[in-house]
Amino acid sequence: MCDEEDLVYEVHEIVVQKVGKVPVAKGDFSHLPKKVKIFLAHCVQLCGPRGIYICDGSQEEADEIIHKLLERGTLTRLTKYPNSYLCRTDPDDVARVESKTFIVTPNKYDSVPHVREGVKGTMGCWMSPEDMKKELDDRFPGCMAGRMMYVIPFCMGPLGSPLSKIGVQVTDSNYVLLCMRIMTRVSPKVWELLGDQDFVKCIHSMGCPRPVQRRVKNHWPCNPEKVIIAHFPEERKIKSFGSGYGGNSLLGKKCFALRIASVIARDEGWMAEHMLIMCITTPRKTEHFVAAAFPSACGKTNLAMLNPGLPGFKIQCIGDDIAWMKFDENGVLHGINPEAGFFGVAPGTNMKTNPNAMLSFQSNSIFTNVAETADGGYFWEGLEDEVTPGIGIKTWLGQPWHVGCGGKAAHPNSRFTAPASQCPIMHPRWEDPKGVPISAIIFGGRRPTGVPLVFEAKSWAHGVMIGACVKSEATAAAEFQGKTIMHDPMAMRPFMGYNFGHYLQHWLDLEQPGRKMPKIFHVNWFRLDEHGKFLWPGFGENIRVLDWILKRVEGDNTIAVSSPVGWIPKKGSIDMSGLGNINEDELFSLPSHYWLDDSRESKRFLEDQVGSDCPPIIMKLLDEQEAAFGKLQ
Repeated sequence: MCDEEDLVYEVHEIVVQKVGKVPVAKGDFSHLPKKVKIFLAHCVQLCGPRGIYICDGSQEEADEIIHKLLERGTLTRLTKYPNSYLCRTDPDDVARVESKTFIVTPNKYDSVPHVREGVKGTMGCWMSPEDMKKELDDRFPGCMAGRMMYVIPFCMGPLGSPLSKIGVQVTDSNYVLLCMRIMTRVSPKVWELLGDQDFVKCIHSMGCPRPVQRRVKNHWPCNPEKVIIAHFPEERKIKSFGSGYGGNSLLGKKCFALRIASVIARDEGWMAEHMLIMCITTPRKTEHFVAAAFPSACGKTNLAMLNPGLPGFKIQCIGDDIAWMKFDENGVLHGINPEAGFFGVAPGTNMKTNPNAMLSFQSNSIFTNVAETADGGYFWEGLEDEVTPGIGIKTWLGQPWHVGCGGKAAHPNSRFTAPASQCPIMHPRWEDPKGVPISAIIFGGRRPTGVPLVFEAKSWAHGVMIGACVKSEATAAAEFQGKTIMHDPMAMRPFMGYNFGHYLQHWLDLEQPGRKMPKIFHVNWFRLDEHGKFLWPGFGENIRVLDWILKRVEGDNTIAVSSPVGWIPKKGSIDMSGLGNINEDELFSLPSHYWLDDSRESKRFLEDQVGSDCPPIIMKLLDEQEAAFGKLQ
């Protein structure tokens, strides 16, 4: 006989006030942590689902959901690759929606900076709790009627790591469940690790209760007219409504890993950044881990999975998008990749630009809004040379197409979602609970003129100023509001969880006695000559720039010269062998007129967008840079 308390009771239904009995289709509600039960009871009462499905992240569970979605027509099997599927969304739901993404705090200036009077702020959107309550009350009550509520326990970062954080997402989208299973660590172990601790609460609905009022296109329920993504940083809560697209519905991604995590990082003294982490082993047999932040479409994933163009170098990946970093007891900055997968932009990815990414999604992957070849493969712009000549193709909208036709076969923001463990160059320590030691931080952007290939900050504060002034040429992948060069400070413009001026101050405050501060650099692979041609070959040849950066990290003081922007490479100190005719003088020139304009424009941006919240040292360093170029005229 066993004692009564040792018996396991599966709860097959729960009773919720005002709702009554709600069946539990899978899982055992009684064994969930108490705070989770309270959260779920609230979600059931608010959203009114027909049942609860507690996810375990298993392959059996994924297979069950996949079969359902194949039957329904939401997924199409890509027969060319094992266990891989194509999803076509409603054409009105294809991208992250910045204009509908809000930070909600009682005090506006906790969320956004004091902008200059008459200026529209670009560093985040704020809404008061009262106004947001009206918006959410108009959307969420009964929003899951007739649908299953999936409960996803997930960990951002390796299970059990002191750097990791736990979230619980409820959603009525089983596509979201499949993607969260790839992008985060979904496991019943999360419940054990959680215990009675707090967690990040994530509530997502497609906004299509049954019976559906709006015509469903492509078997993709959504409610684009009512999309809203609300972040409550003090409550550690996210509410997302109306969209099933990744950045709006996979709430572990930008919503949790950057907007909410940046606030947790501020409160706990660490960093949540829009950065890749890569490992470079040099011919000198030294191993360095580097973090890098680039705005959209500047080659972040390509750099994270670089195929080096010089012999003797080895590149390994820790992560391609997000870095959580914390100083350890010895003052060394350690970083983890909180994600478990890659959610990458497909167009432009091919065996030339990023072979390692291509090899990562040859199985167990989901492709969204890409085109489909007649032999059961994927297609997007950039793969023209890698498909059978003349093969029939179906566009992301299901129209017949072939290479050479007008228009685009794949949506410009089409995506691949693949397990990071499948990348052939993942570092053995990519899931190390302690993280990896970061020895350099790199910023960059698409700058066609004026900005040299690489330069190094002269101090930590100077590096923060450089990060605050990151800009990039406009691309299709972001809302650039019609501007040619867009400011994207720290590559965090759309992902800030709190006042950007306070964020810069947090960076400055991280420099403390006894800490080994990483060196900070800026790179620009995209400088053009007078004929509009790239001055630098890029891609695998970027290893030459990384080599110079690592020599500086290792303490080589003979390879750099001082300039008004920071330390730049001494002529001949970057290995240019085998590259042909590289115009090194032009690649590293610093036109005074350009930099005077740029310094003034950066100051104007900070005065307009960050105002009195901008730390004075940032403006002082910009004044000094402007004065230095003024003397050169």
